Amino acid sequence: MRRRRVHDPGAFAARLVLERPVETPDGQGGVMRTFEPLAAVWARIEPVTALARETAGSQRMTVTHRIHLRARDDLRAAMRFRKGGRLFSIHTVFDPDESGRYRVCDCEEEKP
Repeated sequence: MRRRRVHDPGAFAARLVLERPVETPDGQGGVMRTFEPLAAVWARIEPVTALARETAGSQRMTVTHRIHLRARDDLRAAMRFRKGGRLFSIHTVFDPDESGRYRVCDCEEEKP
Protein backbone atom coordinates (compact mmCIF):
# COMPACT_ATOMS: atom_id res chain seq x y z
CA MET A 1 0.00 0.00 0.00
CA ARG A 2 1.36 3.42 -0.99
CA ARG A 3 1.48 6.07 1.72
CA ARG A 4 -0.08 9.35 0.75
CA ARG A 5 1.82 12.42 1.86
CA VAL A 6 -0.39 14.69 3.90
CA HIS A 7 -0.34 18.42 3.18
CA ASP A 8 -1.92 20.76 5.66
CA PRO A 9 -3.52 23.62 3.68
CA GLY A 10 -3.54 25.64 6.93
CA ALA A 11 0.28 25.69 6.74
CA PHE A 12 0.10 27.69 3.49
CA ALA A 13 0.67 30.97 5.35
CA ALA A 14 3.09 32.77 3.00
CA ARG A 15 1.51 35.06 0.40
CA LEU A 16 3.63 34.89 -2.76
CA VAL A 17 3.36 36.44 -6.21
CA LEU A 18 3.95 33.98 -9.03
CA GLU A 19 5.81 35.68 -11.89
CA ARG A 20 6.36 34.43 -15.43
CA PRO A 21 9.30 35.30 -17.67
CA VAL A 22 8.76 37.62 -20.62
CA GLU A 23 11.44 37.77 -23.30
CA THR A 24 11.79 40.72 -25.68
CA PRO A 25 14.37 41.10 -28.48
CA ASP A 26 17.34 43.23 -27.44
CA GLY A 27 18.09 44.39 -31.00
CA GLN A 28 21.39 42.51 -31.15
CA GLY A 29 20.15 38.97 -31.78
CA GLY A 30 19.51 38.15 -28.12
CA VAL A 31 16.68 38.66 -25.72
CA MET A 32 16.08 40.61 -22.57
CA ARG A 33 14.21 38.70 -19.85
CA THR A 34 11.88 40.45 -17.45
CA PHE A 35 9.14 39.05 -15.24
CA GLU A 36 5.48 39.95 -14.95
CA PRO A 37 3.03 39.00 -12.19
CA LEU A 38 0.75 36.10 -13.02
CA ALA A 39 -1.08 35.31 -9.76
CA ALA A 40 -1.00 35.65 -6.00
CA VAL A 41 -0.83 32.30 -4.19
CA TRP A 42 -0.73 30.99 -0.64
CA ALA A 43 2.19 28.65 0.02
CA ARG A 44 4.49 27.11 2.60
CA ILE A 45 8.19 27.93 2.31
CA GLU A 46 10.53 25.23 3.61
CA PRO A 47 14.28 26.07 3.71
CA VAL A 48 16.39 23.08 2.59
CA THR A 49 20.07 24.05 2.28
CA ALA A 50 22.33 27.07 2.61
CA LEU A 51 25.69 27.45 0.87
CA ALA A 52 28.16 30.30 1.28
CA ARG A 53 30.79 30.77 -1.41
CA GLU A 54 33.35 33.39 -2.25
CA THR A 55 33.29 34.85 -5.75
CA ALA A 56 35.60 37.65 -6.90
CA GLY A 57 36.42 38.60 -3.34
CA SER A 58 32.83 38.83 -2.13
CA GLN A 59 30.82 36.26 -0.27
CA ARG A 60 27.49 35.07 -1.71
CA MET A 61 24.91 33.01 0.06
CA THR A 62 22.61 30.64 -1.83
CA VAL A 63 19.62 29.16 -0.01
CA THR A 64 17.43 26.46 -1.52
CA HIS A 65 13.79 26.06 -0.57
CA ARG A 66 10.87 23.77 -1.22
CA ILE A 67 7.72 25.76 -1.80
CA HIS A 68 4.45 23.87 -1.36
CA LEU A 69 1.19 25.15 -2.86
CA ARG A 70 -2.10 24.03 -4.36
CA ALA A 71 -1.89 22.61 -7.89
CA ARG A 72 -1.85 25.00 -10.84
CA ASP A 73 -1.79 23.93 -14.49
CA ASP A 74 0.31 26.94 -15.52
CA LEU A 75 3.20 26.43 -13.06
CA ARG A 76 6.56 25.85 -14.81
CA ALA A 77 10.28 25.82 -14.12
CA ALA A 78 11.91 29.18 -15.07
CA MET A 79 9.09 31.07 -13.37
CA ARG A 80 9.70 32.61 -9.97
CA PHE A 81 7.97 33.55 -6.75
CA ARG A 82 8.29 36.96 -5.11
CA LYS A 83 7.75 37.68 -1.43
CA GLY A 84 8.40 41.37 -0.89
CA GLY A 85 12.04 41.88 -1.89
CA ARG A 86 12.83 38.15 -1.87
CA LEU A 87 12.95 36.20 -5.15
CA PHE A 88 12.70 32.42 -5.49
CA SER A 89 13.69 30.98 -8.90
CA ILE A 90 11.77 27.79 -9.69
CA HIS A 91 14.01 24.93 -10.86
CA THR A 92 11.62 21.95 -10.68
CA VAL A 93 7.88 21.43 -10.18
CA PHE A 94 6.40 18.10 -9.13
CA ASP A 95 3.27 16.48 -7.71
CA PRO A 96 4.47 15.05 -4.37
CA ASP A 97 1.83 12.34 -3.98
CA GLU A 98 0.49 12.10 -7.56
CA SER A 99 -2.96 13.12 -6.37
CA GLY A 100 -3.12 16.23 -8.59
CA ARG A 101 -4.00 18.42 -5.59
CA TYR A 102 -0.64 19.97 -4.68
CA ARG A 103 2.67 21.00 -6.24
CA VAL A 104 6.13 21.28 -4.72
CA CYS A 105 8.69 23.59 -6.32
CA ASP A 106 12.42 23.27 -5.72
CA CYS A 107 13.60 26.88 -5.68
CA GLU A 108 16.76 28.88 -5.15
CA GLU A 109 17.02 32.22 -3.41
CA GLU A 110 20.21 34.24 -3.95
CA LYS A 111 21.34 36.59 -1.23
CA PRO A 112 23.98 39.29 -1.77
